[in-house]
Amino acid sequence: MSLKKILIVDDEKKIIEVVKAYLEKEGFKILTANDGAVIMMGGFGLCGIPENLIRALVKNGSKDIIIISNNAGVDDAGIGLLINNNQVKKMVATYIGENSVIEKKVINGEMEVELNPQGTFSERLRAGGAGIGGFYTPTGVGTVIEKGKEKKIIDGKEFILELPLKADFAFVKAFKADPYGNLIYRKTARNFNPMMATAADFTIAEVEEIVPVGGLNPEQIATPGVYVNMVIKGEHYDKRIEKRVYSKAGSPGA
Repeated sequence: MSLKKILIVDDEKKIIEVVKAYLEKEGFKILTANDGAVIMMGGFGLCGIPENLIRALVKNGSKDIIIISNNAGVDDAGIGLLINNNQVKKMVATYIGENSVIEKKVINGEMEVELNPQGTFSERLRAGGAGIGGFYTPTGVGTVIEKGKEKKIIDGKEFILELPLKADFAFVKAFKADPYGNLIYRKTARNFNPMMATAADFTIAEVEEIVPVGGLNPEQIATPGVYVNMVIKGEHYDKRIEKRVYSKAGSPGA
C-alpha cells in the first residue's frame, strides 16, 4: 500500500495561492477561503489557534465566512482579526465573551451567532468526523437551546437531538508534523484540533516544525495523516495570553 504524501507549504505569503491552485487541480467545488466557505478553526481562547492561517485569510479578504470554533478570539487577535475585518457572516461557538466587537455586530444585526453548550459542541464535532447522524443529549432541555430541535423521552427523561458539525475546511494548529501529515500537539494547545481535523472535507494543519518520516513517536500521534490534506509551517507566532491575572502580594501562590 502506498502512503499519501502531504502538500507542504513553508511560506506564509503563498498559503492561499498554493491552496487555491491545488484545489482547482483536484476539482474541489469550493476554493479555500472563498466567500461563503465554512471553516473550522482549532483553539481554546488564544491557545492552539492557527495564527498564520488566520492572517492569510485576513489578507485574502474573503467574505461571508461561517466559522466553527470554540470561541471568537479577542478584539485584536485570533478570529477577532477576521471579525474586525467584516469577513465573518456567522459564528458557531460556545463562548464569545472576550470579544466586544462580535457583541456589537450581533446587536446591530451584522452577524449571526449560534451558541452551543461546550460538551455538546465537542460531541457535534466528533459526530461530524465519525459519520454519526446525530445524538440525543439532556443538555439544554428546558432552555433556549432546545428551540426548534426534536425531543425524545428516553428512560423517562427528556433529550434533544443534536446534529453533527461538518465544514468545507478545517484549519488546525499542531506542534509537529511529518511528511505524511501525522500530527502531534503540545499540551493544552491540542484542545479541539484533533476532532476538527476529522470533520472537514479539506484539512490544513499549521505546525511549528516538520520532521522527517520516523521523527514522531507513534504513541504521541493524535491525528493520523489520513485526515490531513495539507501542512503549512507557520512563520511567526505571537502566542498571546488571553487574560493575565496576577496574584496580590502576600496571597497564596504569589
